Amino acid sequence: MAHVTTRRNFLKKSSLLAGATGVTFLPGKIFAAPPSDQFRAVQVGVGGKGGSGLGALLGAANKVVAVADTDSRNLAKGAKRCGEGVKAYADYRKMIDEQKKEFDGIFVSTPDHTHAGPSLQAMNLGKHCYCEKPLAHNVWEVRQMVNAAKKNKVVTQMGTQIHAGDNYRRVVEIVQSGAIGPVKEFHVFCGKGWGRTGPRPTDPPPVPEWLNWDLWQGPAPEVAYNPAYCPGKWRCWWDYGSGTFGDMACHVTDLAFWALKLKHPTTCEATGSEVSPFNCPTWVKCDYTYAARGEGYPACTGTWSDGGEAKKHVAYLQKEKGMPVSSGLGVYFVGEKGNLYADYGRCILSPEDKFKEYKFTGTPIPKSIGHCKEWVEAAKAGKVEDSLCNFEYSGALSEAVLLGTVAYRVGKKLEWDAENLKAKGCPEADQFIKRTYRKGWELG
Repeated sequence: MAHVTTRRNFLKKSSLLAGATGVTFLPGKIFAAPPSDQFRAVQVGVGGKGGSGLGALLGAANKVVAVADTDSRNLAKGAKRCGEGVKAYADYRKMIDEQKKEFDGIFVSTPDHTHAGPSLQAMNLGKHCYCEKPLAHNVWEVRQMVNAAKKNKVVTQMGTQIHAGDNYRRVVEIVQSGAIGPVKEFHVFCGKGWGRTGPRPTDPPPVPEWLNWDLWQGPAPEVAYNPAYCPGKWRCWWDYGSGTFGDMACHVTDLAFWALKLKHPTTCEATGSEVSPFNCPTWVKCDYTYAARGEGYPACTGTWSDGGEAKKHVAYLQKEKGMPVSSGLGVYFVGEKGNLYADYGRCILSPEDKFKEYKFTGTPIPKSIGHCKEWVEAAKAGKVEDSLCNFEYSGALSEAVLLGTVAYRVGKKLEWDAENLKAKGCPEADQFIKRTYRKGWELG
């Protein structure tokens, strides 16, 4: 039986407390192969986060047959890791087209603005798909990915690796058991900062010889190369990412989505640092409302905060809502019978006196075999539901996160029509719900 830490017990574990702030063109279909013991994969993006993803994929798939990356250095290293016979490409479109009969699934680990392209191209060939979070660069792209997965009946997984962690499962068990009662309010926060201020950079240097800048830009507006964009800093720019919100909210808000059975919000309103047409904000606070979802799951509100605002919000939660610890990242559930704070490794019920002897006695969620392996094994078995972060689930999560960035950019409270992807009475939101695509990179 899972034992849940109280504040007193937790504070005794000082070494854990010290690390708590933590974290850190669609050709004819080649339908997915029937269930088998073989799984051949391709991967797009094999440097940085893609490097660790490639390690997971090599451990889970029977063979990685091809890799693609716009950075020739990363491409060479990635191909070498995959062994003899692997094909290497700068252009993922060419890889998918040429290798379409040779692979069963695709692993996408690129900057956000190039998530949807390879994912859709592969899924519309009947290939299974694993894609890092958020699923895509904007709300419309996410919905296209969800629809493509459903239409082609492929097994999918979004790369929110913490979803496979034991602690997240314990939290979901406790909340869904009713231990803290119905939850009408939850708060999610992360002190990380992926924003910037100021104009676009000028006086561009030469494009590095190792980078195919045109392919890297993909569907984004064409601009001159600058190291302020790539490598590594693309999350600070709307053309390529969505700041801390897009980077971290899928990881942390995932817990609230799972535990509370959330889907699409009904309203969304956000404030933050000064809005820029180019730069992602240095901080954001976003308030959501969700409709009731059946017995035990009443209408509720949720708040996201990041950057410097997260620190302020945590202070508010401690003082006004009784959150038992200070943290740089986490979720706080406010229930009718009690409260629960959680992060990647902690689960603390409060008030302490009420829960000091609490032990979960229900049926536990089975231990994960590993986030990437879960996807591969589900694909081998042909069981879409066995991949727990499948696009049906994670698509709604990604849409909610990206909708928050839309609310911030238009500076209005949005009434959300999820079925039609429309912010009611706010046509200015349309440009952020679906982007304009560079010629040759249109998605439809």
